[in-house]
Amino acid sequence: MAASVQVIEAHLKDRGIKKDKDVVELYLAKQNLSECVELTRFKYLRCLWLNKNKLREITCLDNNFQLAELYLQNNQLTDIYGALQHLTSLQVLMLHNNQLTKLDKVVKEFNKMQCLRTLNLFNNPVAQEPDYRLYVIHSVPSIELLDRQEVLKGEKEASKKIYDQEQEKIRETVAFGRRSEGPPNLFYPGKEQQLTKFDTRDLGNSFLRDSPLYASEEDASNARRLKKSVTLYTTFDWSKIPRIEERRQADTVFDSPEIITHVYR
Repeated sequence: MAASVQVIEAHLKDRGIKKDKDVVELYLAKQNLSECVELTRFKYLRCLWLNKNKLREITCLDNNFQLAELYLQNNQLTDIYGALQHLTSLQVLMLHNNQLTKLDKVVKEFNKMQCLRTLNLFNNPVAQEPDYRLYVIHSVPSIELLDRQEVLKGEKEASKKIYDQEQEKIRETVAFGRRSEGPPNLFYPGKEQQLTKFDTRDLGNSFLRDSPLYASEEDASNARRLKKSVTLYTTFDWSKIPRIEERRQADTVFDSPEIITHVYR
């Protein structure tokens, strides 16, 4: 602790800062620190650099609620559980090049960070877990830049199909537009549709004159239906695939989702 106190005091002296309330940025990087003194005194701290030290845990940010940027990369962190979840104003969080494990616990720290836009977790054991990137994108919807790569719209949609299956089923049921509420004259009264009458003598070699006669209206309707083009609509059946929590806790390999194809004319 004494080492971090000396570093902080030297930093403030170099910048000519005498009052704690005037500290909005604090640069403590590359100081070979294995622990850091509590920073509660700096209530208006917005940016903090603690990267390139030897920190194994974070216990110095209990009351720094205004932090917007936090740089913790290149340390020896193995767990951040309970250390960052109260920092709801964070917009930039750098945690790469550490030893973080258990992806679900790590991501849980970000649940309340609705302003978080930039996040780095690469070069951690958690980044090697299955579906790591899609899981983080789903768990932190506000993310725009993950591991130095822009989060694409397609990645967000893919994450929803895997981790938000119930909502995806609802979306698929309305994928073809809104439900019909009646014939056109119900919405446009007074504008009755006028049927066009044709005189077959004036149409020459046309469909109306040359089409064969059918025994019944049902036969004619079936013949017309068979001439229409076929539309295929394919979906994945996610209902038989276990959720992410079950997949992470089980040792067995699960099958891919069943493909269901609907045919329309």
